[in-house]
Amino acid sequence: MYNWDFYTVFMSFDLFLMGVWKTFLYTVGSILIGIVVGLLACFARLSRFAILRLAARSYQELFRCTPLLVQILWAYYALPMLLGFTISNTTAGLMVLSLYVGSFYAEIFRAGILAIDKGQTEAAQAVGMSQVQTMVNIIVPQAIKKMLPAFINQSVIQVKNTSLLYAISVAELTYMTAMVNSATYRPLEAYTLTALLYFALLFPLTQIADHFERRMRRSD
Repeated sequence: MYNWDFYTVFMSFDLFLMGVWKTFLYTVGSILIGIVVGLLACFARLSRFAILRLAARSYQELFRCTPLLVQILWAYYALPMLLGFTISNTTAGLMVLSLYVGSFYAEIFRAGILAIDKGQTEAAQAVGMSQVQTMVNIIVPQAIKKMLPAFINQSVIQVKNTSLLYAISVAELTYMTAMVNSATYRPLEAYTLTALLYFALLFPLTQIADHFERRMRRSD
């Protein structure tokens, strides 16, 4: 029988809390930057200019079709060799996480906009509204409701994606768990506690996503 000893692990609970805080910061920071990147890529995909559509599509496929862990390692170890100067692990991690989630947000935003009936755009133009006015006042408010469940689900995944920053020694929750494990030699307790902390972070978000999805189905 295995003798559980959570007390030894709880002695280092401040390290877990520090890891949770860093995980939260990287998640929020990458989501905020990813929203901006996603919007730019989305409108580039919807642009009438072929070069913008090609650039945005290439960016999306590059980040969506390669493993995030490989991207993180490449940005931290390989990119500095091309640029000629070093990049800190925090900068490399935040940059890659933001670009990665932005590529998915772009598709979510684009799908939400394209889901709005074209007749509404034609009606807005018929009464003299510009493209910007049509987008801001007619299309986007309706698109937000349609894209919100997918946006929240992708953001939930982003919380879990931060654990891959462990590979470049960013002090998020998984890395701090490894530090506690190396000091206590209690991997079962340490990683069980980490799993519970991730669950506490993610479960409310999944419930929010389900709530909005149910509301959207009822409104439809």
